[in-house]
Amino acid sequence: MPQIFSPKADGLARLTIWGVAIAVVVALGVTFLLMRSPYATAVGLVRDQPVPFSHKHHVGGLGLDCRYCHASVETSAFAGVPETEVCMTCHSQLWTDADVLEPVRESWATGAPIRWQRVNSLPDYAYFDHSVHVAKGVPCEACHGRVDQMPLTRKAEPLTMSFCVDCHRDPAKRLRPKSAVFAMGWSTKKSRAELGHYLMKANGIQTETLTDCSTCHR
Repeated sequence: MPQIFSPKADGLARLTIWGVAIAVVVALGVTFLLMRSPYATAVGLVRDQPVPFSHKHHVGGLGLDCRYCHASVETSAFAGVPETEVCMTCHSQLWTDADVLEPVRESWATGAPIRWQRVNSLPDYAYFDHSVHVAKGVPCEACHGRVDQMPLTRKAEPLTMSFCVDCHRDPAKRLRPKSAVFAMGWSTKKSRAELGHYLMKANGIQTETLTDCSTCHR
């Protein structure tokens, strides 16, 4: 009976199988890395805004509290975007003719809101409540980074599911006393581990339920 395949065919078949397997592994690895890269998560991204608002100037320089502009952060799921009236509290007297503030003056004159572009956002299927996190001692800095050092606001953390789950599994290392939730660059001489576990108990944080699907997907 004549031989259909040459002696080299077996080696070629093995090489092809291994090549396909390696290609699949490499493709999965590249996809995994890409999905966690700044390209996909937009970490570090600065979006064009109607007004180039500087947190570094207003928070780091002038010392404005986060709640002055994000007034509903302690009582609502949403931190809130400042209304034009909040901006004009100061800018009706300061920098009144600055070209860069023309959108603010126009909004004030017409009543049309300023169309700010969201820097940090979650998909619709993920539920997040600012007021709950603030009440439990999770600082703004944990998700938004050192905004007091940002001339233009950029995304500081990926806000992916793994980012949230990592915190829900071990929130102690990020917790602060409620008086320090809005402080930028806060530090303490106390043991962070001991303080974190104390705050978890004091604030009634139970990690057993924090990773339930229904906690974030409702």
